[in-house]
Amino acid sequence: MSRIAEAFAAARAAKRAAFVPYLTAGDPDLGRLPELLRAMTRGGADVIEIGVPFSDPIADGVVNQRAAERGRRGGATLRAILDRCKALRSESLPPLVLFTYFNPIHRLGEDAFAAQAEAAGIAAVLVTDLPPEEGHALRAALEARGVDAIGLVAPTSSPERRRAIAAVSRGFLYFISRAGVTGVRDDLPAELESQVRATRSDCPGLPIAVGFGLSRPEQVRAVRGFADGFVVGSALVRLIEAQGSDPGLPQALEKACRSFREAA
Repeated sequence: MSRIAEAFAAARAAKRAAFVPYLTAGDPDLGRLPELLRAMTRGGADVIEIGVPFSDPIADGVVNQRAAERGRRGGATLRAILDRCKALRSESLPPLVLFTYFNPIHRLGEDAFAAQAEAAGIAAVLVTDLPPEEGHALRAALEARGVDAIGLVAPTSSPERRRAIAAVSRGFLYFISRAGVTGVRDDLPAELESQVRATRSDCPGLPIAVGFGLSRPEQVRAVRGFADGFVVGSALVRLIEAQGSDPGLPQALEKACRSFREAA
């Protein structure tokens, strides 16, 4: 069982949904990544997603786009992020998921990336713009090194498409709660529960985490009955943006994470 699968199994055994917070590496600066990861850990993260800044983040809303731009200006390249994570391998952090677009991986080289991800202790990789029909070489390289490849399922995905994505996915399926980009939302789609349950029926054996738009603990309480996990991104990235220069940022981030974990 992979570290991601173990984290979801532990949450399930505790009769709660797994908490997956997200941050963008390099925001507010790359040097603060370790303390922010530790704050998320203290706040109860089961798995942590680390976003790789990219110049054309087509899946991201304005909050995450601004974070990516700050990260890029600060030198948060894929290689630099992996080096930072490697330096943290001896610490007791939750499994780390690298959230990225394919271009930085292609530039580094798929085999080289997989080897460096393993060396950095990365548990899984989520490539937002890599469809299941492509990326065979990358997924094979990751699997050979014990790194999960996480698939994205959209609310518009057909049953056939969901099964195709699940067939090449490991760790968990990331279910996008709504069509469009990341961002804080006031309400969850009315059809979300039925869509997640249909995906579970089509894709047995893989935990399902819901992301895109979850920004308040009450929304977490709404999804925990039908999802195995939940991803909170823009709400935390917005907090980091607002308090990036504040030395109390780690404590504020820990507090925010704890509020989501307690709702699980």
